[in-house]
Amino acid sequence: MPIDSVLSDVLYALDVPPGLVASCEPLTGGTYNAVSRVRLTDGRDWVVKVPPPAAGDHLSYEAGLLVNEVTFYRAAEDEPAVPLLVRAELGPAAPAGPYVVMSARPGRPWHELAGALADGEEGRLRTGLGRIVGRLHGVPAPGGFGYPSQALGPLVPTWRQAFATMTDAVLADARTYAARLPRTAAEIGDTVAAASYVLDDVTRPALVHFDLWQGNILVSGEPGARRVGGVIDGERMFWGDPVADFVSLALLGDIADDKDFLAGYGEEAPGGPVEFTASLRLRLALYRAYLYLIMLVETVPRGTSGEQLEWTWNEVAPRLEETLTEIGSATRVRR
Repeated sequence: MPIDSVLSDVLYALDVPPGLVASCEPLTGGTYNAVSRVRLTDGRDWVVKVPPPAAGDHLSYEAGLLVNEVTFYRAAEDEPAVPLLVRAELGPAAPAGPYVVMSARPGRPWHELAGALADGEEGRLRTGLGRIVGRLHGVPAPGGFGYPSQALGPLVPTWRQAFATMTDAVLADARTYAARLPRTAAEIGDTVAAASYVLDDVTRPALVHFDLWQGNILVSGEPGARRVGGVIDGERMFWGDPVADFVSLALLGDIADDKDFLAGYGEEAPGGPVEFTASLRLRLALYRAYLYLIMLVETVPRGTSGEQLEWTWNEVAPRLEETLTEIGSATRVRR
């Protein structure tokens, strides 16, 4: 049971001697931090995250991702599906370096169960997930918008200002890495900016996970009685418009088609059932554009190649173009 030196340092900092470690395994599926699951002989079951070397290439907003993750777990500590924070050291001067340790949640990533769910189970799971996300969107929030890590600067008083900073940062990354995009960075920036007026409709910051694809949702239980066992990997969270979460929840799709999720969400969300107004639809388009930009630009610092790179270009780039056209049409109608 090999334990790498960085993880060994973290366990030492936690006063865990080697003899107390029952098992240790790396967890795959992440794209930035190194993640391991550590089971101890006394029954404790942990997930440990450590960041890559500081010199590694990354997008601007990814600086200090562990700060975002710790913020997520602390803010959502009353939600049973969210891991409990065990310990975190975020400063580079910590003896073991920065790390986060959290409780492991039961289950397997949802996408691994594709085709194995019993009749009606998908709908029940989506409804249950909707309730969880609705509750997360109601947790107490600070008075500002943006990334808690302050990778792009401090929290700001308006969502329009925060989102402009977020979009400008990823477009700057696109220029830095010479990322392939369906339009120039300048054209994309102009299209998004022209629609930014709609963001003034958002006045209360909410906890936005922004990475709620099925790989970050754990499903536990036996066939016919499965439930959402965990909502994990909150490292990309920000304080913003709650409906921004709908983008990853319906990755490459439309959340309006997910009636089961929306039913559960409406039961628990602070604002009640979702109304797909013109404002909400335009805001969703802006958040789709932001996520698609991230997915395209990050292929360069990640060194993505082969089939994965081809898939990203063939699937994401056309959707970004469609979304930009949708945004442009909405702003032309307004003028």
